[in-house]
Amino acid sequence: LNLAPNVNVSSGASRGQFFQIRGIGERSQFSAPLNPSVGLLIDGIDFSRTGGAATLFDIESVEILRGPQGTKFGTNALAGVINMQSTEPTDEFDLHFETGIAEYNTRNVGLAVGGPLIDNTLLGRFSIYSHQSDGYMDNDYLGKDDTQNQDEVTARGHLKWLATDNLTFDLNFLHLSIDNGYDAFTLDNSRNSISDQPGKDTQNTNAISLKTDYRANSKVQLQSNLTYVNSDVTYSYDGDWANPAYDPGVFTATEDFNRKRENYSVELKALSNEDGRIFNNSTDWAIGAYFLSQDEDLHLVSDYTGLLKNEYETKNTALFGQLDTHLTDKLTFISGLRIEHFEADYKDTNAIDLHSSDNLFGGKLGLNYEINSDHMVYTSLSRGYKSGGVNNNDSLPTNQLKFDAEYMWSLEAGLKSYWLEGDLITNVSAFYSLRRDAQVKSSVFVGGGEFEDSIANAARGRNMGIEADADWQVNDRVGIFASLGLLRAVFDEYDNPDLGSYNPEGRQMAHAPKYQFSLGTDIQLATNWTLRAGMEGKDEFYYSNSHDSKSSSYVIYNASLQYQKENWKVTLWGRNLFDKDYYTRGFYFGNDPKDGYADHTYTQYGDPRVVGLTLSYDY
Repeated sequence: LNLAPNVNVSSGASRGQFFQIRGIGERSQFSAPLNPSVGLLIDGIDFSRTGGAATLFDIESVEILRGPQGTKFGTNALAGVINMQSTEPTDEFDLHFETGIAEYNTRNVGLAVGGPLIDNTLLGRFSIYSHQSDGYMDNDYLGKDDTQNQDEVTARGHLKWLATDNLTFDLNFLHLSIDNGYDAFTLDNSRNSISDQPGKDTQNTNAISLKTDYRANSKVQLQSNLTYVNSDVTYSYDGDWANPAYDPGVFTATEDFNRKRENYSVELKALSNEDGRIFNNSTDWAIGAYFLSQDEDLHLVSDYTGLLKNEYETKNTALFGQLDTHLTDKLTFISGLRIEHFEADYKDTNAIDLHSSDNLFGGKLGLNYEINSDHMVYTSLSRGYKSGGVNNNDSLPTNQLKFDAEYMWSLEAGLKSYWLEGDLITNVSAFYSLRRDAQVKSSVFVGGGEFEDSIANAARGRNMGIEADADWQVNDRVGIFASLGLLRAVFDEYDNPDLGSYNPEGRQMAHAPKYQFSLGTDIQLATNWTLRAGMEGKDEFYYSNSHDSKSSSYVIYNASLQYQKENWKVTLWGRNLFDKDYYTRGFYFGNDPKDGYADHTYTQYGDPRVVGLTLSYDY
């Protein structure tokens, strides 16, 4: 993700699971329900609340759509969408095998097989991948080096039935078994934990989607997508990060968040074909309907707050459409609209029982102008939205238990170009966004390991910036790639219901570095040898909108050396080669009894230097 301009990621778990685009996005989840600002889709299945699903083996493409995607994706796409597609089966047999080892007892092995099951009728692909590592923390109290371990298995399946020349069925299946440890924070901000009860970060997911694509005639294409997801997620930690030997007076405590998520969705679309244009054969069109049901049950066992159970059920029903009107051979006018009804029901064992509903709408107006076959300039005005939600903090006044929907208007312009007969590809864009009734989380430490968390429509914000990327094949042996993101994301107004808490008005939003960049090269050293080297960096950023603690800026360097002989590849690789300390999550509160629980910044480290070797075979 660091290769994508103005995209950031936060951890607070075994690895990054929460995404921010252009300074907007969630950073964590504890007991309260979550309606995300950044959508995550894998093969058309919505995983927006479960970022741990984004494993990468046998993934063919990762598409990042920045800015509001109100027409196509609705309430989960206020800031943008990360859209992942697994490798498609083809009508030729292919096989990919890879295995690798790395430092910290890291082991990987994966196999993907695809091809025709019935010639010209049924295609299939199956992959399975196992990743194991002891992780990058040592627990000195327990004498272990694997309390932040990673143990992940991903299995994917895809059947494509070419029923007729005009009708295709696609069946995708995804199984995830993630059994990671969580022991990331320490009292001295080191990689040496002294916790006596390390936590877990686990996920067991089964998901399936069935897509149909039917060419009814030369005028109309009909598509459908049915999905079902079932996930069991556990997130737990040692709340004091210590043990009785550290201070006999310490109250050792853990919190276990056990969630069960069950989602299903239905989408139906009709699109114009080559003879289906309307308005005097000038306009391509698409219309559709969408329904998503999400049920989430939480069972929280906390030594701080006791037992909490809650249920959160949401339903999204939407109608959407888009027109692409060709005003001239070079100029296209785009108009899209989505109308969505959102309903939510929440209840818990603290006697909070809430119902909310929103009627939401968003969309896009845009112009695309093809200067010539190599250059296109575009501009758009889009409106994104994010549904309202609930707070489950029973100490809040009744009128603060619910918060309203958030809207954002975004103006964007850009240029997409091919240069040097296609050897150089560039994209440049500028954007200006206005947030209204921005949903902002406040987290106030009240002592005893407890925080008072709440979300309120506390702010009006502006997010503006520039994004650029380039891919240049200099010659047959050398390629260069680069990206740059510049971002100003501030709250112009901030009206927090809790007047005694921190006010971030006028400063940069959380997890919104002012700049991000990457620069790298691929060099073919000889017939069989390829060197890849790159750097990626970002500016300092605030960890939260509830305090002014922030990270430092950093640059990390990565490289790989690959030898290929026929179908075999051997790759020696290294990440963070100079072992730079950088951070992916931070908190500010008092947690150390030896200094009287004075407030400090506590951070979670990004990965240290890791060097490994990968062997792969393709047939």
